[in-house]
Amino acid sequence: MADKAVVAPILGVAEEENPSTPREEGLERWNGTRINSYRFFVTLWSFIIMGMNDAAIGALIPYIEAYYSITYTVVALLFLSPFIGYLMAALSNNLIHHKFGQRGVAVLGPVSRMVGYIPLALHPPYPALPVVLLFAGFGNGLEDSAWNAWIGNMQNANELLGILHGAYGLGATIGPLVASAMVARGQKLSWYTFYYVMIGVTVVDFLVATTAFWKATGRVHRETHRSSTGEKRTTTRTVLREPITWLLALFLLGYVGAEVSLGGWIVTFMLRARHAEPFLAGVTVVLFWLGLTIGRVLLGFITGRIGEKRAIAIYLPISIALELLYWLVPNFVASVIFVTFLGFFLGPLFPAAIVAATKLLPNDYHVSAIGFAAAFGGGGAAIFPFAIGAIAQKKGVQVLQPIILAILVFILLLWLCLPGGMRRGGLERARENQEGLGNDVKGFFRWISRRLRRLP
Repeated sequence: MADKAVVAPILGVAEEENPSTPREEGLERWNGTRINSYRFFVTLWSFIIMGMNDAAIGALIPYIEAYYSITYTVVALLFLSPFIGYLMAALSNNLIHHKFGQRGVAVLGPVSRMVGYIPLALHPPYPALPVVLLFAGFGNGLEDSAWNAWIGNMQNANELLGILHGAYGLGATIGPLVASAMVARGQKLSWYTFYYVMIGVTVVDFLVATTAFWKATGRVHRETHRSSTGEKRTTTRTVLREPITWLLALFLLGYVGAEVSLGGWIVTFMLRARHAEPFLAGVTVVLFWLGLTIGRVLLGFITGRIGEKRAIAIYLPISIALELLYWLVPNFVASVIFVTFLGFFLGPLFPAAIVAATKLLPNDYHVSAIGFAAAFGGGGAAIFPFAIGAIAQKKGVQVLQPIILAILVFILLLWLCLPGGMRRGGLERARENQEGLGNDVKGFFRWISRRLRRLP
């Protein structure tokens, strides 16, 4: 019986599921007030823009490379420089909330992106491009972390975050499609004309976000997020002492890195490894992001019902298998199918990690911890695509697949280190019982050890 008690929470096979979710009681609803509904739709618009920003660069890379006559390694700097902006957002997110509230994010996010997009539309010398993209990264990092933290603390957070990140996926579907249509057909338009579109949508974001969150001041934030540590406010330093914050940040770093590396280099991979036509290569990346969008929305409803930890422990091995097939089957049509379903099963990972953070950490840690993890994780959109570009310069773009495969295996191992077992409600119980990271893994190996000792 003792063995069963150890392994049951890990494997999810013993006791009957408890469908109740008392944590949901008392949380605000997205449609509880008119202003909440308006704000929710504004965050969807912001995430559409973020998706367009992140995904379009992959479709534009071959044209930027040709326009400036530069190498893989040099053009890959366009992925690396936004990481500095994301890192700045990760470290300043909590302070901005404390001083200016969500109003500060609603103003600074779009303004920072504009500072990046306007120079891009003017197609300056290449060395200026990585510099101005730093500002776009800072703006995206602020809104990414703030809106994730806000919606992650609502009722039905899995479903809502699935829709929110589905909006990101929608933008990531639209961005390459618009960019490819503008620059791939007859070369009538140059790559930088796409950023005229980005300036327009960001102006709209500034107008709607500032009106939606104007009353969400720093004072309101301070009153609703009082510290549980006895300090005047829960600081970023306090939150960074929590191992769970770092585990989720590393998980998101790897996940976002894999997602954006795939989206960023699919076009180049399909052109040079699968010998696709330029427009069909652009369509492939659109299908990847479309699969990711649909997966986030549809699987978000399943994730909340079976539990975040169990769901991702199912989705990730499927993703690893699809990535392996995408790498090893050298056929264009098969590659399109595999990469579309790969996007589908990767889709719900980010929202599930955000919900896991809200269940494992104290309430007053949420804005800072989720903000840090989301922004730090967003740095994966810079580091890994850049690294792949640098390696591809010497080894060829085929290096994309084994690197992505290794990242997916790594984040699966990280995910399994979360406490709480595989049953629904396990994360909340882990918080109540103050379980540490790796408890499930240790319990599983103890169970295996006992079984082995009983063998004749």
